Amino acid sequence: MKIEQVSDSVHVVAGTNVNWALVSDGSGVTVIDAGYPGDTDDVLKSVREIGHQFDDIAAVLLTHAHLDHIGAIPTLVERFEVPIYTGPEEVRHAKRKYLQQISPAQMAARLLDARGRRWLAQTLRVVGRHLDVTIPTATTADEATLAALPGGIVAIPTPGHTDGHTAYLLPSEGVLFSGDTLITGHLLSAHTGLQLLPTFFNHNESGTRASAAALAAQPAHTLVPGHGSPVEYDPAELTALFGSATG
Repeated sequence: MKIEQVSDSVHVVAGTNVNWALVSDGSGVTVIDAGYPGDTDDVLKSVREIGHQFDDIAAVLLTHAHLDHIGAIPTLVERFEVPIYTGPEEVRHAKRKYLQQISPAQMAARLLDARGRRWLAQTLRVVGRHLDVTIPTATTADEATLAALPGGIVAIPTPGHTDGHTAYLLPSEGVLFSGDTLITGHLLSAHTGLQLLPTFFNHNESGTRASAAALAAQPAHTLVPGHGSPVEYDPAELTALFGSATG
């Protein structure tokens, strides 16, 4: 686990090939995403390491319900009754009314190269026997509820990676949490910098690309991705890579 402070209120925590973020102010902490199941202890430890107690956690904001983003949520709900908010469609995904996730066959295909084998070994280690994690308490928060959370958050629908994927913006500090719509690195990627996840991770590749392009319209100067390092955010670079949201 590595903790990096990227603005007055935001700490980004690098777990096992995935990030979560802590937005902290005098009223408490908003957690954005929650790592793999095997990252649960580190999620809890990270809250303490930035000077807060567990009862300071106001909510978890979930970008999407893949296993590498929901791991600590069962513990946070069971032990601390933390509310879990996500996009309206992603609520159904979180409750496993359906599943949009890399298939076993697609995972097995990663065995063909060394980078893939390393990723698969690490993934299996932190998933363990927790393949059936669901979030029955997931719900959607209205604008006023999100604005009242520590930091004051705005939800940005970004369908593509999953149908209900949501990014989040901290307008007061210009920090954009892009989840898996836009990343800056991944163990399966040969390069770093603004990019999409490999195609097989995205439920809808064209939708992911369109949502990434649309993020260029957000008033942000710091990008916190679901995978890879936080970076200074240049919307012009994003437009150059993916075009405008209107094509």
